[in-house]
Amino acid sequence: MRKFNLILLLSILMIGSAVAKEGMWLPSLIHKLNIKTMQDMGCELSAEDIYSINQSSLKDAIVALDRGSCTAEVISKDGLLLTNHHCGFGEIQQHSSVEHDYLQDGFWARSKEEELPNPGKTVTFLISVEDVTAKVLADITDEMSESERNNKIDQVVRQLEKEAKGDSHYEVYIRDFFKANQYFLFVTETFKDVRLVGAPPQALGKFGGDTDNWMWPRHTNDFSMFRVYCAPDGTPAEYSEDNVPYQPKHHLPISLKGVDEGDFAMVFGYPGSTNRYKTSWGIDYTMKVTNTARILVREKKLDIIADYMATSQKAKIQYASKHARSANYYKNAIGQNEALTKLGIIAQKQELENKFTNWVNANADRKAKYGEALPLIEGSYENVEAEKAMEFAAEALLRGPEIFMFAYRASQLADLLEKPEENKDKIEAFAGRLEESLDAFYKDYDAATDEKIVAALMKIYAENVSSSYYPSFYSEIQNKYKGDYAKYTEKMFKKSIFDNQEELTAFLENPSLKTLQKDMVFQAAVDIFDMYRATSMSLREGDEKLLKGRRLFVAGLMEMQPDKKFYPDANSTMRLTYGTVMPYDPRDGVTYKYYTTTDGYLEKEIPGDYEFDVPKRMKELLLDENFGQYADEDGKLRTCFITDNDITGGNSGSPVINGKGELIGIAFDGNWEAMSGDLDFEENLQRCINVDIRFVLWVVDIYAGAQNLIDEMTIIR
Repeated sequence: MRKFNLILLLSILMIGSAVAKEGMWLPSLIHKLNIKTMQDMGCELSAEDIYSINQSSLKDAIVALDRGSCTAEVISKDGLLLTNHHCGFGEIQQHSSVEHDYLQDGFWARSKEEELPNPGKTVTFLISVEDVTAKVLADITDEMSESERNNKIDQVVRQLEKEAKGDSHYEVYIRDFFKANQYFLFVTETFKDVRLVGAPPQALGKFGGDTDNWMWPRHTNDFSMFRVYCAPDGTPAEYSEDNVPYQPKHHLPISLKGVDEGDFAMVFGYPGSTNRYKTSWGIDYTMKVTNTARILVREKKLDIIADYMATSQKAKIQYASKHARSANYYKNAIGQNEALTKLGIIAQKQELENKFTNWVNANADRKAKYGEALPLIEGSYENVEAEKAMEFAAEALLRGPEIFMFAYRASQLADLLEKPEENKDKIEAFAGRLEESLDAFYKDYDAATDEKIVAALMKIYAENVSSSYYPSFYSEIQNKYKGDYAKYTEKMFKKSIFDNQEELTAFLENPSLKTLQKDMVFQAAVDIFDMYRATSMSLREGDEKLLKGRRLFVAGLMEMQPDKKFYPDANSTMRLTYGTVMPYDPRDGVTYKYYTTTDGYLEKEIPGDYEFDVPKRMKELLLDENFGQYADEDGKLRTCFITDNDITGGNSGSPVINGKGELIGIAFDGNWEAMSGDLDFEENLQRCINVDIRFVLWVVDIYAGAQNLIDEMTIIR
């Protein structure tokens, strides 16, 4: 049997010149792939200064927030963290009330005793990375079926993870790269006591709201501050009053020198997901199915939520975080479709695929090895109706309303209640755990609003999906209720215990299977999940085709272009990108300069507006030009700047670092014209939008007067 000789192939990738700016690079490999280019661009650090397992390095100051949903950086020897306002938005909202509205007024801990705990929030440090491709693929052969290959890899991966972890408290996991052509083992350390330290008012931290989201120019002071705590011995621990501030191996010094056009800039972080190797068929599917479902569903949901939020301050606090989460990628989907169309990405992908096909067919060995790659990928998109049902079910029935996912949590309880005497202790324990979670859920839940969302989104699902993929209860809506989703939903909520905390609490004190069987919300949730699982199973064969096709296609691309340095798609592992501070020309006759100032912040003001209101104190300070040491050389206070760094979701909160290893800004957004960036990088258009660190410190120092926080930072003037 012939072994799949990939190790030689991967070694070829170490030759050639990197594309500056584009690429999300593994920090552990920059000594081979990138450091020379970076130094030529203005980086004054060595590869060891950036990533090292033997000494303090930049990677030791960068953390994954909440397992990679955002990034944060350590900026003091006492574990002070800096990230985006929208990355801490959920915690700020959870701590807010009508009496203490931290969203509206901001929050500042004047001492460590005032810092607020956040159960469930985590911070993860990277300890080390190891290439284990040779070990994982050692016994893989071309003759194996895809299932045999995957089973063997899973066995080896589990064993390697077990051996690497040993009896340590570290977390160990292996991720695949280049569509399962390469494998790396990561060792990480996660801390679970993370406390809120500071946040500006929403009028600063979310200035511009949905209108300015994904847009340049920006004037948003998008930051919040947390602190990592640990046990007295320095190890991770659950929240305790005995815990102490974590002492990091490295923290970032902060530069007040500002940035100029052409300056070198690095962005460190945990980008979530890109799909740059997706084919033309995949791009077409994303536009017509994934993004269409997201746009149709979220537009309706956001309208309903906005109506409720406008009714009171309490309503605004309750749904602020939910609205923000849903709105972010609603607008992203719109922008992505526009950019993919305008830039002709499908045609570009087809051109590459034709080139690949010609290269494969020119050689018998290549044809035998890679000839089925593109046909497999194309064939995997044949069952579009089932895929469409999955996409719309996820958006409209699972992620859209809250009550179905919440009610389905009781499915395990229903199983236990099949044999109540035998499972008595388990029933009591499960009911107790569920009851403990009710306060957190109902605090930010309005049943009348969710009822409207359910009715509207169930209808959207029906209008866009084949009836063969309807959940079972849809037949009752069609027959008994003549397709009146509002009427059916009204009865469903009346006949449920899950829309009311008191009713659900009473049920959990004495749970019965009969109650769940009669509960219309619970039964609808079961039907939805049954349909979703069945549809998923029907797509399994197509999924295997797609995975194999992608793996062969990417391996073939790398062999076809031996002089190119390939970078892997983002997968929530630590990455480094590098580029420069620079403007851009989005369209004919328009040039955007690389920075903004508080002049623009005041120019955008709309008094009393949810998105563009300027707090009174903020306006007074800006009009007085009370900028202190944070002004630029021209006396202006700069707010944001742009670079051509390669980022995506998960990079929110990432530090922007200059060539000396000093913090100069916080990445928080991408630009509208390059919303296709997750699928194809556009070097002339793609920009990373960052809040200037001087604007951040000005708010902490002069606006908020939190001198205690300024004092613990290392500031370079």
